[in-house]
Amino acid sequence: MEIDPNCAVAHGQGDAIAHGYESATPETRTLVAVFASPVAHFLIRYGRDLGYHTTLVEPERGRVTNDENAETTVLTALPPSIDGDTDVIVTDHHRPELGVFLRDALALDVRWVGIMGSPRHPGPHLSALKELGVADEDIARVHRPIGLNIGSRTPAEIAIATLAGLIADRNGKPGGFDF
Repeated sequence: MEIDPNCAVAHGQGDAIAHGYESATPETRTLVAVFASPVAHFLIRYGRDLGYHTTLVEPERGRVTNDENAETTVLTALPPSIDGDTDVIVTDHHRPELGVFLRDALALDVRWVGIMGSPRHPGPHLSALKELGVADEDIARVHRPIGLNIGSRTPAEIAIATLAGLIADRNGKPGGFDF
């Protein structure tokens, strides 16, 4: 019985690159989760499994768990330079420093910037960024909501939807079940 090479890759029995799946062995990718939160915890955990180099940015070190300290790089501010293959996700839209972190992320060479939030409510990031003098075209670069619409309710589900959306975006795909 001949094994389909695509199936072999999916089951970990084949070489993804040999079968034309170069993205299965990802280039250097970085995922920056801003603000320690349950969603950030799962983004870091699952992001590492997907091949991302992960970083948690949390200005209040007391909010960072021991697990997060052990699993990822933890910083109190965004690094001054980031390569263009970085995705930044702000995981708490209630923090007073929200606008400053988004403004600083937009000023860096990042691939993608998003903030959690319900599409049913106006995003507090809009007024925060306008008050900081961020240009409308830069504000428009902030994705909200983040992730695929799978009806996410729990932090783990939100992280999965977000990461799936990032993978789809990175691969130029719309996400969903239409092929």
